[in-house]
Amino acid sequence: QVQLVESGGGLVQAGGALRLSCAASGRTFSSYTMGWFRQAPGKEREFVAAINWNGGSLVYADSVKGRFTIFRDNAKNTVYVQMNSLKPEDTGVYYCAATLRGSFSVARDYDHWGQGTQVTVSS
Repeated sequence: QVQLVESGGGLVQAGGALRLSCAASGRTFSSYTMGWFRQAPGKEREFVAAINWNGGSLVYADSVKGRFTIFRDNAKNTVYVQMNSLKPEDTGVYYCAATLRGSFSVARDYDHWGQGTQVTVSS
């Protein structure tokens, strides 16, 4: 079992940057593939980025490629997403999630979710 707590959200102007963190409890964090998802008002939750257990495999949504970077520190039980060149369409609640399955981008394959952190990008 793993519990996840996101932090780092906030209000930023378009073109700005934020770094989100997701701290995990439990001794098996390093076994999990970790993902970031987001949900805008009135829209379905969508995949943002994912990283496998050792950081050797990274997957990004097309909408964030070249702007977002996901990375993890297994010694700190934490996964991050660095978000640069933010756009108003990046606004939403950002969730981190953990899975032991082989999937990266499918939300229903993730078994553990954080409570989310709000990111608002103003134009």
